[in-house]
Amino acid sequence: MKEITDIFFDLDHTLWDFDKNSELTFETIFKSYNVDLPLNDFLQVYLPVNRKYWKLFREGKIEQKDLRFQRLSEVFDTLKFSASEQLIDDLSQAYIDQLPNYNHLFPNTFEVLDYLSASYKLHIITNGFYDVQHKKLGNSKLSPYFQTITTSDDAGVKKPNRIIFDYALDLAKTKHSQSIMIGDSLEADVEGAKAIGIEAIFFGYDANYKGIQIQNLNELKSYF
Repeated sequence: MKEITDIFFDLDHTLWDFDKNSELTFETIFKSYNVDLPLNDFLQVYLPVNRKYWKLFREGKIEQKDLRFQRLSEVFDTLKFSASEQLIDDLSQAYIDQLPNYNHLFPNTFEVLDYLSASYKLHIITNGFYDVQHKKLGNSKLSPYFQTITTSDDAGVKKPNRIIFDYALDLAKTKHSQSIMIGDSLEADVEGAKAIGIEAIFFGYDANYKGIQIQNLNELKSYF
């Protein structure tokens, strides 16, 4: 793309396969804590509930501790599984501790990052927690590709708030007009970036979205 020098990526659901890694983490901790629930039944309820609570967290309507506890509590209630507050607390902490140990990435991640890093400076902007996101990047061997990493903990706000984008641009020492954002959330990544003059590519599909959207990272090669 003309005049683009810096490419900003979201991490979860864009490079790092959150759903797959989350599934493996729950499989492990359920065995450790003797949680007798069919994993597929749990995940069917958990995935939309998790998205709901992340939206509330992103909008500043709940705190981090509420996100971690309430998403599991609601799922267990829905499935009529009896779980004490202590068990939910233990599972929540075990999940955070073990999630970065699984490192499935989306297809073609390394191939595309190798291709892009030859001509562009690459960066991360993520709403994830600082410690967890840095562990994910390190364990998955993604860290060397990125010149800067901005988490919502660093900026003090979450995407789509313009402050986190301005923070990331300052850290990268680049300009809005020279930058582009790639992410899976139309609200947080795409609309958040475009609202302050940063171009964006949507990693996903929405029939109503008229901008650039891709469903495989390899498609980025046709734009850069």
